Amino acid sequence: MTAQGLQAFLLMLDTFRPALTAPGFKNFVVLVAGWVRTTGTHAVTAALVATGVPGRRHHEAFHRFFSRGAWDPDEMGRLAYGVLEKLLAPGAALRVAVDDTLATKKGPHVFGIGCHLDAVRSTKKQKIFCFGHCWVVLTVVMPVPFSTRTWALPLLFRLYRTEKECLRKRQPHRKKTQLAREMLVVFHAWVGERRVELSMDNAYCNATVMRELPQSFVIFGSMRPDAVLTEAPRSQRRHKNGRPRVRGRTLPKPEAMARSSKHPWLKTKAVLYGKLQTVEYKMYDAQWYRAAGVQVLRIVVVRMTTGRIPIRVFFCTDATLTAREILEGYGQRWAIEVSFRDMKQLLGFADSSARKRAAVERTAPFVGIVYSMLVLWAVANAGPLAESMVPLRPWYLHKKGLSFADILRAAQGALATLDVLDQANNDGNLRRLPRRRPPIAAATLKRAA
Repeated sequence: MTAQGLQAFLLMLDTFRPALTAPGFKNFVVLVAGWVRTTGTHAVTAALVATGVPGRRHHEAFHRFFSRGAWDPDEMGRLAYGVLEKLLAPGAALRVAVDDTLATKKGPHVFGIGCHLDAVRSTKKQKIFCFGHCWVVLTVVMPVPFSTRTWALPLLFRLYRTEKECLRKRQPHRKKTQLAREMLVVFHAWVGERRVELSMDNAYCNATVMRELPQSFVIFGSMRPDAVLTEAPRSQRRHKNGRPRVRGRTLPKPEAMARSSKHPWLKTKAVLYGKLQTVEYKMYDAQWYRAAGVQVLRIVVVRMTTGRIPIRVFFCTDATLTAREILEGYGQRWAIEVSFRDMKQLLGFADSSARKRAAVERTAPFVGIVYSMLVLWAVANAGPLAESMVPLRPWYLHKKGLSFADILRAAQGALATLDVLDQANNDGNLRRLPRRRPPIAAATLKRAA
């Protein structure tokens, strides 16, 4: 598997050659291989040490790859999406999740640092704030043949800067929702009219993100229990004075619907976060004009049996779906949280010590693209990877599937014999590889539809 895995990894790296100059691609190979092989704190110099480059090349060239390099993180994400798209069944819907994450760090001279809420450590009663970078991320959520759960592959990144920091630098401020909408516009240019099922929490379910999205986007989101809902207008006839009516009569708010005895609770079974659960719910169709405009949404009010929140409210812009489909569609969003954890704990997403703007805005997306690259490499080599690269653990027989730690360990083993500066030999290995991959997606990823 080591030789086969190395050749497949080089082929994956070659996918990103069009986005880089010839010298930039050579530095890219060194940095990716070093970043994967680094086991401690991740940094440019740590990546060079891991690949044996010190003393053979000056380290400044690799720092300039981030601070002055002629490459665009969005273009790298587009090329990664091109690999991912080949693994999906033809016509299958794309599942997408958007959320933000905090990369804690300090430093008076680091670009973009601000004070942000740490959602992981905060509770309803106590809010924890930390200095660092807040990244808004767009990921594609997809099933993989070596795991029972879905995985989120990050493709687009935007650095959120606080209003105070932008005011100090005399630069325009953009909200997280504006950054998310910008990424959705870019992503739509990649996918065309393919159906996109977008999952977001209530922080992004507002007019900035939702209004006037292309019809191919179907949103699975959550809303406040006191959201104002209306029914669709019964008549669109124009009166003598004024514009046509766009909203009908006011409907009960979700919290009022939950208390109403006129509408009994219904039950359904849904696979949520890997477990089959029985859910009590009430469902009705309504307009949420403030966030979604005149579009009719399907609202699902869920009675919570654990925790202190009595109800939760979910919705979907496709009013033909069932309650189970809506709940499971929203539940796919959790995959992005798992990706954030893996990138931070195993791949050094928050370790970078970059200070200049270009370096800051490129290093974290670089790590995210490396994460997606590793997962796609594992998908393309799922059979050999599962058979020979997973360590034998007789005391851990109940484990099902591979984790990202297993993938990272397999990649480190495959790259152990690679001389990153011997580009002629690496290119020769690529030329000896067949340019066509076996069509594994139709059989293993058909359930993505």
